Amino acid sequence: MKRRLVLASPLALAACHHDLSAQDVNIRGLVPPLAFTMTDVNTGKQVTAADFKGSVVLLYFGYTNCPDVCPTTLYNMQRVQQAMGTAAAKIQVLFVTVDPDRDTPQVLTQYTGLFGNNVAGLRGTPDELYSLARRYRVVFSVTKTPDYSVTHSAAVYVFNAEGQPEFIIAGLDTVDPDIAGIAADLRRVAAE
Repeated sequence: MKRRLVLASPLALAACHHDLSAQDVNIRGLVPPLAFTMTDVNTGKQVTAADFKGSVVLLYFGYTNCPDVCPTTLYNMQRVQQAMGTAAAKIQVLFVTVDPDRDTPQVLTQYTGLFGNNVAGLRGTPDELYSLARRYRVVFSVTKTPDYSVTHSAAVYVFNAEGQPEFIIAGLDTVDPDIAGIAADLRRVAAE
């Protein structure tokens, strides 16, 4: 019996994982499905993960006053989608602000609009934001005195059309990410 289990395990693992770009980290079975309640600043309405079912969701936490990491990450997300071709139509980017005091609905709407019409800005109450951050083990902090500073994790979480976790994209805040490899990984998820 032990021998069968040992032999079956590598086959089971091989069946559920495919090769990913070096910048993508498989999170299947490691994090929970997509779930949240927040406000979509474009519509002013409360939304949940169910509102995005059918789309491949790229979940990213950041803030509009970020000097480099957030705009670079969002710009590179645009580049990845361009490389995806028609499959990019299935992508929905959710930009969750970790700085809702400064990221008013108007500011967040204007900012997300700079990065494409498929980028939704999300704001939440402190409880909603902390709950979502805890759910996906996202680290962030906002310090208001003596100087205003914000820090946050820079990974992009990818969920399939059913809201199941697929992988994390790391390094989109760099100058030369693996655009072609990430696009291929997202095309595969979009085709599922």
